[in-house]
Amino acid sequence: MFRRLPFCVLIVALVALAAVPALAQDDLVVGVVLVGPNDDRGWSTSHHEAGEYVAAHTGATILEFESLNPADSPETTLMDVVELMVDEGASVIFTTSDSFEEDTNVVAAAFPDVTFINITGSNAIMANPIVEGEHALMHELPELPSANVGNFNTYMELPRMIAGCAAALASESGHIGYLGALINPETRRLAASSYLGARYCAEQYRDDMMADDINFEVVWIGFWFNIPGVTLDPTEVATGFLDGGADVIISGIDTTEAITVAGQYMAEGDASYGVPYGNVNGCSEAPEACLGAAYYNWGPAYLDVVNRVVDGTWTQEWLWWEPKWDEIGDDGFYTDSDYSVGGYVFGDGLGMEHRETLKAFAQEIHDFQTDPMHAGEMFLWHGPLNLQDGSPLAGDMEAVSLLDIWFLPQLLEGMTGASE
Repeated sequence: MFRRLPFCVLIVALVALAAVPALAQDDLVVGVVLVGPNDDRGWSTSHHEAGEYVAAHTGATILEFESLNPADSPETTLMDVVELMVDEGASVIFTTSDSFEEDTNVVAAAFPDVTFINITGSNAIMANPIVEGEHALMHELPELPSANVGNFNTYMELPRMIAGCAAALASESGHIGYLGALINPETRRLAASSYLGARYCAEQYRDDMMADDINFEVVWIGFWFNIPGVTLDPTEVATGFLDGGADVIISGIDTTEAITVAGQYMAEGDASYGVPYGNVNGCSEAPEACLGAAYYNWGPAYLDVVNRVVDGTWTQEWLWWEPKWDEIGDDGFYTDSDYSVGGYVFGDGLGMEHRETLKAFAQEIHDFQTDPMHAGEMFLWHGPLNLQDGSPLAGDMEAVSLLDIWFLPQLLEGMTGASE
């Protein structure tokens, strides 16, 4: 809706995107800046829905800007968008990609009375640093930005392990394709978590397959979604996986090409499956080929921040939430929209036996994550583990620190694909 509009009419579009009728000047206004279109059926759709969730629970006006990226809005900066939102009364602005991380610091310094939340970034990590590991991987912690900047994320690594497990259970060949976005610590650790889940479930839950039978191939397209002439075409990459012997594609991009291609092959009689990413309705493109979707449910997190800004209790923070553990149902995990910030929903391509196996696997995750003996650790992230170049990440029975997971510098040994 907003893409490629001349700057002079941006303010008109911002007002048109209000989620409720125009409110009085002293009423709550919240800005949401999306890296992609709000109908991508993945990442940006989930943030659009979070804005709607806030509007429904507070009556706030939601100002949304779609597709702020070099391809769709090459002449528009985050500062341009924020200036318009602040002029319209925004007191909280969510910048919904770590691609906006550095620019969020700049705009926040220019508008110190506005609260800025960069989602999935590390701007404010030193406001609440996670435990450092003894390996001291090659990362530099950023300096704190101005006090009106915060971050939040959820342990999407855990639903991604479930995605990897589902792929290992369904695969006949053991060859799993991972359709990756751009390469950074976040995308590496999510791909690695899917790999760990696949290896574990092949070893523990299949009689005919071992961990080393998993061939986990990662191809990065170069951005969060397809930009013709700039990125690899995700449809071509997904097709290449299936033509090359893979029978399951796990998506790590914002859009739905992985499940769309898998559905096309399934319709032609090939047993091919996909695991979309980002949105609870990700399976809708090809339900019969879908093993489920690892998804975000940002609404409760948005609402929590907005309420605390309104009542004056919000302070700079860096939050990395675990999913809520007491909701494992017949349709998936953590699927209550008022509850957990992340989850995994089952797809029609997942048979009943595999659903029960995934529930057992999720129970293992639950038991580990809720055990006080494992505080500061993450399930499956323990040694022996090496990085892709063979350098040690964790010794035998040693837990990888949360900081070293967060800033993972390479893929893991055994994964095929670029790390940088």
